[in-house]
Amino acid sequence: MSQTYTRAEVGKHNTEDSLWFIIDSKVYDVTDFVDAHPGGESVLRQVGGQDATVAFYNLHRHEVLSKYEDLCVGTLEGEAPQVVTPKPGDLSLVPYAEPLWLTPAYKSPYYNDSHRRLQKAMRVFTDTYITPEAQQRELDGKKISQELVDRMSAVGMLHMRLGPGKHLHGVELLGGAVRGDEFDYFHDLIMAQEGVRANARGFQDGQLAGMVIGLPCVMNYMKDQKRKKAIMDEVFSGKKYMCLAITEAFAGSDVAGLRTTATKTPDGKHYIVNGTKKWITNGVFCDYFITGVKTDKGLSVLIIERGEGVETKPIKTSYSPAAGTAYITFDNVKVPVENLLGEENKGIYVILSNFNHERWTMACATIRQCRTIVEECLKWSHQRLVFGKRLIEQPVIRQKLAKMIALVEANQSWLETITYQMCNMPYKQQAQHLGGPIGLLKMSITRAAHEIADEAVQIFGGRGLTQSGMGRVVEMFHRTYKFDAILGGSEEVLADLGVRQAMRQMPNAKL
Repeated sequence: MSQTYTRAEVGKHNTEDSLWFIIDSKVYDVTDFVDAHPGGESVLRQVGGQDATVAFYNLHRHEVLSKYEDLCVGTLEGEAPQVVTPKPGDLSLVPYAEPLWLTPAYKSPYYNDSHRRLQKAMRVFTDTYITPEAQQRELDGKKISQELVDRMSAVGMLHMRLGPGKHLHGVELLGGAVRGDEFDYFHDLIMAQEGVRANARGFQDGQLAGMVIGLPCVMNYMKDQKRKKAIMDEVFSGKKYMCLAITEAFAGSDVAGLRTTATKTPDGKHYIVNGTKKWITNGVFCDYFITGVKTDKGLSVLIIERGEGVETKPIKTSYSPAAGTAYITFDNVKVPVENLLGEENKGIYVILSNFNHERWTMACATIRQCRTIVEECLKWSHQRLVFGKRLIEQPVIRQKLAKMIALVEANQSWLETITYQMCNMPYKQQAQHLGGPIGLLKMSITRAAHEIADEAVQIFGGRGLTQSGMGRVVEMFHRTYKFDAILGGSEEVLADLGVRQAMRQMPNAKL
């Protein structure tokens, strides 16, 4: 890279024996790469000896160059590269690619220095460790590596993903970025939004999402304190995995329709569990199943360990097998009565207790994913040349971008308003007042995701349907955004919940 060349010198390297070209003032020798080029030999020979910057960026993302740095033999004399290469942890320079509170010109009353430290530390961790593995697991469909789980556990990430609470006290969180006793729901929001920037929707759920929605049931409702601590230690250390097993073929959002049964043995010491569960995230590889069952007079929740009578099978979905989506069969599974969570026949309270946080977390993630798509579309529309003009010069493209930006910013603002209420309400008040607003927020952002996905594909064209190259992030989002419209309560159910909760607050008098 210390060697410099004039454009005239580069122009001489346009032969069968020597093929060079220029990209962003850097000189590349592709003589020995011609036969290996995925796009074929002729594409490279068309730009031999020339400045290929415009041609390259009309076809590729900048990150492609990082794979071929060994082909760079120098720079142009008197010129410097103009394209910014982001480093792990860097903020994007693209407008609206970051929430306003991270944009230097804007202020926010919600975030302080501890939030900014956590955001920076989490982004560095995600860029360095999560994203490379996430992309690989999306391709091969394997579960998250124990190495990454151990690394996440060591810096307190598994603890933080469950939100504020005593489980964070005394735990070193990402090298001291934030103290456990000061961790609030805005820190939680940051964890959720930064953690999905790897742009791998299947791996996103495979990254122990089952723990996030299952472990709180143990933490809040298991009576045996010694056993509870042991399970928490196993899961937080990454030694054991957990999932929430509620949904069945006959009961999705209709939790009351569960058919899996738990019958007590004559001596009253065990439950015998029979039934099936379907679409269970992480079920393929988990060790503990937080399971909704029918008991003699209602619904109950048991923690069931993998063992005799428990069988799991993977379910193929439109996102990666890395999520570990499972069909589970319980065949005469013997479960100690001490594994009951909460009260017998009152399991609905256990199940409902974490719905608000689960749905809120999903809203955080979907908003962040939508923002990433806005960033991709802004980059592409400035880069892509069509009919001799950049896409951004077309009014119809600017209209699409305007709608996408407005949807993301509106939902982020609503999210932060609700998050502020969560920070200032005890749990009982959250359950009373925020179930409806959180449900409506989740419905709003998944509806927005539908429009954003559609517009993004139109902007990217055929690339938006291709699982590699420039449009791969858009393709992934368009293929998987519907998961968030279904999981954790479908749009229609949450919309109805929000309105019904509002109606309970309506005054009796005629208005």
